[in-house]
Amino acid sequence: MTTLPDPLRVIVVDDEELARVLLRELLAEHPDVEIIAECGNGFEAVKAVTDKKPDLLLLDVQMPKLDGFDVIELIGADVPVIFCTAYDQYAIKAFQVHAVDYLLKPFGGDRLADALARARARISAREPLPAKALISEARATRAPLERILVREKSEVHVIPVAKIDYFESQDDYVALKVGDRQFLKEQTLSELEQLLDASRFVRIHRRYLLNVARLARIEQSVTDSRVAVLQDGSELPISRGGYARLKEIL
Repeated sequence: MTTLPDPLRVIVVDDEELARVLLRELLAEHPDVEIIAECGNGFEAVKAVTDKKPDLLLLDVQMPKLDGFDVIELIGADVPVIFCTAYDQYAIKAFQVHAVDYLLKPFGGDRLADALARARARISAREPLPAKALISEARATRAPLERILVREKSEVHVIPVAKIDYFESQDDYVALKVGDRQFLKEQTLSELEQLLDASRFVRIHRRYLLNVARLARIEQSVTDSRVAVLQDGSELPISRGGYARLKEIL
């Protein structure tokens, strides 16, 4: 007796209802695929992936508020993904460089069937998505970051960089100081430094990346080193190299 493979549990994510309807119809031709959720935006997608643990994500790239790369940044590399996109030269180049499958809109049933077959092979091989490298490649030519995404379980915080006082390195994490709140993000300070506008955020110390707009003054400490005093009275150490970088833009 032949044992049928377990159905592929799929979440469909697209902000256009018509696109979701089309995908639903095309997937209906595959009895070994089960749609366990449909999401109209990135926030819904992050929650659905957290709650339902799908085998595969069919993910639109161009969406408002949270795009497909934002979703990947928040959920990580654990879920295999087939990206769906209208023509986007930067995204497609990133997909090709990292051998990640994508469907170029409009696509038909044959192209989807090929993508599903490759997805099953990747799942069987336990091949992780190169999430960090993919996001970095896709955003390399884009403008500096204007917002930071932080996930706390299924809740997503979208924080404009202009509201951030400073970033503090905590091993493989970064603490974001925003007024009287602090958020923790799994990313290194060096990675963030490369993505932010260098005229607005300065690495004043190996542990601190400062929003220069928050700087009130620079003081000399008793040990003859320098301290950044922020507008709220917070004090951060300044290294010799950090002081040189500050002087360049002040």
